[in-house]
Amino acid sequence: MLTEVLPFTDEAIARAADLIRAGQPVAVPTETVYGLAADATNAQAVAAIYTAKGRPSFNPLIVHVSDLAAAEQLADFPEPALRLARAFWPGPLTLVAPLKPGAPIAALATAGLATVAIRVPAHPAMQALLKVTGRPLAAPSANASGSISPTRAAHVVKSLGERIPLVIDGGRTAVGLESTIVAVDAAGLRLLRPGKLGAEELAALAGVPFIETDSGKIEAPGQLASHYAPALPLRLNAKTVRADEWLIGFGAVAGDRTLSATGDLIEAAANLFDALHEADGSGRKGIAVAPIPNTSLGIAINDRLARAAVPS
Repeated sequence: MLTEVLPFTDEAIARAADLIRAGQPVAVPTETVYGLAADATNAQAVAAIYTAKGRPSFNPLIVHVSDLAAAEQLADFPEPALRLARAFWPGPLTLVAPLKPGAPIAALATAGLATVAIRVPAHPAMQALLKVTGRPLAAPSANASGSISPTRAAHVVKSLGERIPLVIDGGRTAVGLESTIVAVDAAGLRLLRPGKLGAEELAALAGVPFIETDSGKIEAPGQLASHYAPALPLRLNAKTVRADEWLIGFGAVAGDRTLSATGDLIEAAANLFDALHEADGSGRKGIAVAPIPNTSLGIAINDRLARAAVPS
């Protein structure tokens, strides 16, 4: 299959919508990373996502919808979750909530769980696709399972070229890290995947305690031990470079490329996957990454790096 790449226009969205109605997945930018979108109500379409990515079927997908009203047709949100939805949707927050009885989401999209992960994206391309299709869209990152997430259309083509029919090119994504995922109810908020939005701040806004827990179960995307991984071995907390390594710098550690020379964590998050892609194609024998402060957005960056460093 020849993968077509089209710039983000109304015509490209119409083409993507036709493919989605036909049960095929297409790659589309969101504000976090590029997603591989398909009709979440069509089991065969969802299966096509798993097939294209080589993704294990026990790993659930995020379902994207256009607004909170659409989300409430699919899941039962307790009041603390609704507070977060009203504050941060559209945006880089995914809420895990009980699936409504009779909700038309394919069981494969939830990996057979009684809960569903839902997000309202902010990117105009994904919003346009949601509106034109009129369907909830399952959309994990548009890359081969376990590999570096894509922040550019070229990353998608490199990873999934000839496996999917279409990539909509909306330029480089703004946030550069996948969404924060939380499960929240009256008992408290559990962080399932760190992201741009901090868990303790979310818990405070929701009016519930932050519960630090790790059940060991896969409840949401991004919880596999090995994930986001380059092909080259990855060494963390490197202040100097070893022979034949590509060094990704931060702050005072310059490297072959820096995530942020000024130590700006927002800039670093936006550059992370782009830098890993560049390092992975450098021809060196390994990748080293400078220390990243484990505070604020650095927690999410270090989460991605730790999973990327685990051998698959």
